[in-house]
Amino acid sequence: MQQKIIILDFGSQTTQLIGRRVRELDTFCEILPYNKFPKDDPSVIGVILSGSPYSVHDPEAFQVELSQFVNRLPVLGICYGAQYISHTLGGKVEKADSREYGRANLQTVDTTNPLFKGFEQHSQVWMSHGDTITAIPEGFHVIGSTADVKYAAYSNWQPDKQEKAIWAVQFHPEVFHTIQGTQLLKNFVVDICGSEQDWSAASFVDTTVAELKEQLGNDRVILGLSGGVDSSVAAVLLNKAIGKNLTCIFVDHGMLRKNEFRQVMDDYQVLGLNVIGVDASEKFFSDLAGVTDPEQKRKIIGRDFIEVFNAEAKKITDAKWLAQGTIYPDRIESLNITGKVIKSHHNVGGLPKEMHLQLCEPLKWLFKDEVRRVGRQMGMPEHLITRHPFPGPGLAVRILGDITPEKVRILQDADDIYIRGLRNYKVKLSGEEARKVLAAGVPVTISTGNTNDQTTNFPNDQIEVSLYDQIWQACTILLSTVRSVGVMGDERTYEHPVALRAVTSTDAMTADWAHLPYDFMAKVSNEIINKVRGVNRVCYDISSKPPSTIEWE
Repeated sequence: MQQKIIILDFGSQTTQLIGRRVRELDTFCEILPYNKFPKDDPSVIGVILSGSPYSVHDPEAFQVELSQFVNRLPVLGICYGAQYISHTLGGKVEKADSREYGRANLQTVDTTNPLFKGFEQHSQVWMSHGDTITAIPEGFHVIGSTADVKYAAYSNWQPDKQEKAIWAVQFHPEVFHTIQGTQLLKNFVVDICGSEQDWSAASFVDTTVAELKEQLGNDRVILGLSGGVDSSVAAVLLNKAIGKNLTCIFVDHGMLRKNEFRQVMDDYQVLGLNVIGVDASEKFFSDLAGVTDPEQKRKIIGRDFIEVFNAEAKKITDAKWLAQGTIYPDRIESLNITGKVIKSHHNVGGLPKEMHLQLCEPLKWLFKDEVRRVGRQMGMPEHLITRHPFPGPGLAVRILGDITPEKVRILQDADDIYIRGLRNYKVKLSGEEARKVLAAGVPVTISTGNTNDQTTNFPNDQIEVSLYDQIWQACTILLSTVRSVGVMGDERTYEHPVALRAVTSTDAMTADWAHLPYDFMAKVSNEIINKVRGVNRVCYDISSKPPSTIEWE
């Protein structure tokens, strides 16, 4: 039976990050809406209550019946979770004189408490709350304080107590700014809850391949490939389970990156996949002619893709399953914490009724970084595993205005220079930045000569990594509705500008613009303007998400 931690989501932006941190401890976890705690599930070994945008005093604040798991399972409340526990069990939560946000230091830490085993005094934590706990329930005691927050951490744990205890912290251990946050979560998940730490890429591959063999038997399966990480890993996983009973369909709508269709097809051939490549670019360009509205462009591309895909799929008359590269964040983002759909994801929207196929989603429990680890475990090429997210409509949503083959050519050429530049430019990191990169499983070169050595002694040792692997996503935008004046070869030009975009993120829910080196940006800008016919100006997008989005359309 697979052990698991249940994370009850009260609407925090970092709930997924809690899940990823628990998974990094080789422990399976499931994120559920606050009111969906699974009853009578013997595989649950602990419960974590997330933060929330609400105050416990708000009429619409989310509430959970603590008796479902208190005294039965170890419980950790984080931020709102800590305040809710205090508020519900007889403590006191009041509005803080000023919002407590940012870095703070734990000046007093009870290192005899199992939650803080191995902690250092004055350890940095990250606060983000408007309310603060001013009294804790009877039977609880303070185990951590900052200069401004007396009850930064509290618990009812006692060495001789038989009932499962409660721990609560007003800071966020899941974020990198909390220096010993991983240690705290490890103390809770492994030492307190008793995780056997048997959730790994290797165990996932073995278990999932066996489950797929049992689920699919000798049935034929169709998988729509995009060239991206998720669908590629799903394809290789299915291929290990059912071999030639898997047929993959890769549709080229004409708006992929430069030479991408051929390169991806070659990669799939090396991987031994049975792939049908369909060049449908003429149909897509014809149907998109003159269309400028972003949403209409997306709908046309989505409609045409389904038509082309279905036409190919119907040729496989004995197919019984449609496989998708749906991952765990896709499913989480498609439901809000009340269980109502708030955003339709392209992999979570159901199947066309006329296909009459059952759905197979072998990656549905994985986060993006776990998908990459599984890909590495199966020996997939690194350039496929580390590929940045790419929108389904492709470059169509990176061209402002109508779509033409010439505009796609301009954008492909500019984007190719930008992406190749990011891959070729190496940076050296140490300390916290190096730890972040290693935690994400990014391929690196370490000064000691090893690769991906998780025991490297930071900050003394350095790692070398490409800019491409250091950022979450990069893209080029063609402002085809705009022309700017330029001078090239003593002649006046009147051509299009392009905007470069690069962001850092952990899950794409929020993103910060990447601070790329000036010498890199100058080199790339110069190369684009000199080599790409139709472009005479390069801009860099320094907006973050929110309020902006990663893509422009």
